[in-house]
This record gives sequence, structure tokens and C-alpha cells, in this order.
Amino acid sequence: MAAALDTDLLTRTAPLYERVKRVIPPFEWATFAEDVDAILALKRRRNAVVLAHNYQTPEIFHGVADIVGDSLLLAREATKVDADVIVLAGVHFMAETAKLLNPAKTVLIPDLKAGCSLADSITAQDVRLMRARYPDAPVVAYVNTSTAVKAESDICCTSGNALKVVESLGAERVIMLPDEYLAQNIAKQTSTKIIAWKGHCEVHELFTADDVRQLREDHPDVTILAHPECPPEVVAEADFAGSTAAMQSFVESKRPPRVVLLTECSMSDNIAARNPDVDFVRPCNLCPHMKRITLKNIRHALETNQHEVTIDPAIADRARKSVERMLAI
Repeated sequence: MAAALDTDLLTRTAPLYERVKRVIPPFEWATFAEDVDAILALKRRRNAVVLAHNYQTPEIFHGVADIVGDSLLLAREATKVDADVIVLAGVHFMAETAKLLNPAKTVLIPDLKAGCSLADSITAQDVRLMRARYPDAPVVAYVNTSTAVKAESDICCTSGNALKVVESLGAERVIMLPDEYLAQNIAKQTSTKIIAWKGHCEVHELFTADDVRQLREDHPDVTILAHPECPPEVVAEADFAGSTAAMQSFVESKRPPRVVLLTECSMSDNIAARNPDVDFVRPCNLCPHMKRITLKNIRHALETNQHEVTIDPAIADRARKSVERMLAI
């Protein structure tokens, strides 16, 4: 019976495996099939959807997710979800954002320890101190922040819309937090004076300009794409810089024969699965927080309703306004 059950499982999940067979070997998929099958059944039973960030592993991204994308797309799509339960396959600030935009829905994060070095780098008190020091400067908070920080800010942004958000304010100078490198990279594209906080992404800050030069030496034909959370000298050496959504769009529209994405590792796997004609060089860095999300704990979240995201009502309205102002642009 066990062998027959395994065969049935693999048959039911075979269409999903077709999506990832370029990046997941058959023996590994066999270890995922039971959880994938169970999650699909649980989603139907609970009227649930899974929102997955681009940094999730392929078996999640292509196997069980209903909506995939960068933080901006997930924020937008969270407002359109027709479901009772949202499981956020990403990090905690993303789940908080989904809850802000869907206060009546159940939002689950499969692992409470799935945090973010950027979100941890700044507090609401820090924002208040920045406001006191620069009272004429509006505050733009990256979505990679806590709800409490969003509540103290004027508007949110993502790496994909940061320039548009900054310039929409019509201010001579703007406080942009918490990612110092993103702020510095945006500052090069606008006449608005950017006042930056000194937070960094523990994944992107590891890339160096020497890494880029070495990649070009080792792979003369490679096209190098960098995330704007990378240091400015890395972005300057790259062929293109943009959000994860912009990177994906670049690959799928330009079709470079060989490409490297200077960002989190799973991003390359997820794009490679859909673009078999592109050769991906992978000197990537892992995000330990994103990798806390697994098929098993997504399944457990749906089975047990853990861990439900709640937000202090005293700050929820103000934080929601910051996100909604961003989405309105």
C-alpha cells in the first residue's frame, strides 16, 4: 500500500514537478510530494492562499504558492485576496503588512523567527529622534520595517518604487530608512537630498565590487544584475540594478545567455525553472530568515492555525496609512 500511495502522490503532484524539474532532482521532489499534496488539500478546505516572496525555495514558490513576487507585488495582491486565511511564506514584516491590509482575515507566518536584519536595525523611538533632528523632512520607511516603525513614518516604499515615492513627496530632503545602501543608490538618481539610516541587509551587504570584477574575469560573457540593497560600489559595477521583480523582468525580456543575480540564492533557482535557455551563475548568499519557511511548517501552520499575526490596534491605523499611501502612487 505504501508503494501505491507513493505512486499516487507522485502522479498527483507530477504537473507541479514539471515546473521545477530543472532545479529539483526527482529523488528530492519525492521527499516534498506528501507535504505539497497535503498543503493543496488544506488550502481548499480552509479557503486559504499562500503568498510567497521571490526568495522562497522552488518547491514552495512553484509548488504551493498562489501569489508570488517581490514585497511590492505581495503588498498589492494582499489587498485583492478572496480567502479566509493568508499564509505568508516570507519574513515577519511581510506577514504584518498582509495583516495591515487585511485586518479581518487570518494571517499566518509559519515560523515566528523568520525576521529581517533591516527590520531589526531601527525602532519607533529611532524614527521619532530622526524627526526631531530633521523636522522638515518627511519619513520614507522601507517595507522591511516593523509595524511600529511604519506607524511613525509618512509613507512606505519598496526597492521597486523607492525613487517614485521619494520624488512624489516634493520635498527638498527626505529621511529614508532603514537601508543605508538603498538610500545611497536612490540618492544618485534624484535631486532630493536623502538622509539615510545605517541599516543593512545581511544578505546584500556581503557582495563586493571585487566579487563583480572576479565574475567578469571568470565569465567574460556574463550579465550581472544587482539588488539595490547592495553597496553602491557593487551597483556601479553591475550591468543592471533593480528589485527582484525588475531582475526577473530583465531576464525574461532581454534573455541574456548567461546571467548572475547578486541577491538571495533561491531567486536564481525560481527564475531558472521558467527560463531553461538562460545559464545562471550562482555566487549568491542565503537569507537564514527566509530559509526558516519550509513546506513542513507551511503545512503545520494550516493544520494548527500557527502562528497568527496580530497587530496592536493603537498603531495599526497609522501604519496602514503609510502602506496605503505607497500603494496609491
